[in-house]
Amino acid sequence: MIGLDTNVLVRYLTQDDAAQARKADAVINDAVARRERCVIGPVVLCELVWVLREAYDTPKDQLLTTLERILATQQFEIVEKDRMREAFEAFRTGRADFADYVIGTTHRAAGCDETVTFDRRLRGTPGFRLL
Repeated sequence: MIGLDTNVLVRYLTQDDAAQARKADAVINDAVARRERCVIGPVVLCELVWVLREAYDTPKDQLLTTLERILATQQFEIVEKDRMREAFEAFRTGRADFADYVIGTTHRAAGCDETVTFDRRLRGTPGFRLL
């Protein structure tokens, strides 16, 4: 197995830099041909959403579609997949960033009753307490 960094995944998805996209495609296609999976960690997913939103002005509905496809793609091994799906569902209906929901699901999995925050977009979100 190989792990994918955010920048490789961005190039694979956006194809905006031809030379880097070819390299990203090659490494992922090679892994698939060898029947290996490409590992994507929670931080990579958080960075991916941030980069696509901030650098590419990707609207939330397209971010949701992209995340959904990544979570469903067999060639990708998602670290903490159940937590990432839970964060995805919260992001789908919530007002905060995907990373905020990843933080919340990670804390719940660690046994926390709540995550305290100053982020007003999380007001009323189960598992979060606004300070």
